[in-house]
Amino acid sequence: MVSKFNLPGIAAGLPAAWRSGGVGRVGPLQIKVLRMDEQAYAAEAHTFDEALLVLDGVLNLDVGGTVTAVRAGDVVIVPAGHPHAVAPGSQGTLVILDLAA
Repeated sequence: MVSKFNLPGIAAGLPAAWRSGGVGRVGPLQIKVLRMDEQAYAAEAHTFDEALLVLDGVLNLDVGGTVTAVRAGDVVIVPAGHPHAVAPGSQGTLVILDLAA
């Protein structure tokens, strides 16, 4: 069976910004979506690689004190173990692709 999802619609319907909603899996790959707001988000690191795909808006990604604007259509891959944070001003829809259990 084929599944179709409207990712910006799912993100808009989530109860809070920065709280991802699971969309589904493709093999071991987990697909999540979230709504970004203007607030910063504290640094975190994972035991797995993480791909961050901006559907609309901008993600101000802070890696080691260097902030990079990740814009609509851009994807960034954060390797396992690398702390990363969100700088203020991020907004829009973010898709997260990872191998988390």
